[in-house]
Amino acid sequence: MTNTHASEWLDPDHAQGFLDRREQLPQLEVGYSELLSIVPDNRRRVLDLGCGDGKVMSLIGGSGVAVDFSPHMLEQARARFHADDVEVVAHDLNAPLPDLGTFDLIVSAFAIHHCPHDRKRALYGEVFELLEPGGMFANLEHVASPTPALHSEFLGLIGSSPETEDPSNQLLAVETQLGWLREIGFAEVECFWKWRELALLAGRKPPV
Repeated sequence: MTNTHASEWLDPDHAQGFLDRREQLPQLEVGYSELLSIVPDNRRRVLDLGCGDGKVMSLIGGSGVAVDFSPHMLEQARARFHADDVEVVAHDLNAPLPDLGTFDLIVSAFAIHHCPHDRKRALYGEVFELLEPGGMFANLEHVASPTPALHSEFLGLIGSSPETEDPSNQLLAVETQLGWLREIGFAEVECFWKWRELALLAGRKPPV
C-alpha cells in the first residue's frame, strides 16, 4: 500500500518549505530536547528513519545510518555529514527496510506519520528486529488529535489549516501506536512528552 500524496516530498520546493517553517513551529525545540534527554549515553550505532536534512542525527551525534527518500533532503543530509561517520541512504519508508545492520538506537522525527497505518505497524516490527537487545526506539511524531475540532485548533497554532495541511499526513492516535509497540515486544513503552499533536513515543527491546 502506497501513500500517493507522499510524492509531494519529491518536490524540492515542498521539502525546503518544511525546513523553512520548522524553526518557527511552536514547542518543536522542546520536543527535540525531550528526545535528547531519553536517548542512552552509551549509544554506539544510530539509525535515523526519515532523517530529513539530518538535524536530529546531528543533535544525537555518533556514527550510523540516516535514511530518507526526498532528493532535496538527501542532498542536505549528505552535505551536513560529508565529513562524519554517517552513511546517508535513499529509502522510502513505505517499503520494507533494507539490510542496514543492527543498531542500539533507532530514532525518527516527523516522518512515520506519512506512512499508511498498516505500514506504520509493520515498520515498528522491522525496527524491533534491527535493534540490539536493550536498544531503544524513540519516535518524535505528529499524531492524531482526539476530535476534528482539536485538530483544526492545532493547525491554527502552527499557522496551517485543513485546506493547507500536508496531504501526505496520515495521523494516528498515541494510544494505538503505544499498543502496537507493546504487542511487538517492546518494553518500557511510554509517551514521554506531548504537546497537542506532537508526541515522543519510545520503548526498549528487552535485553537477552
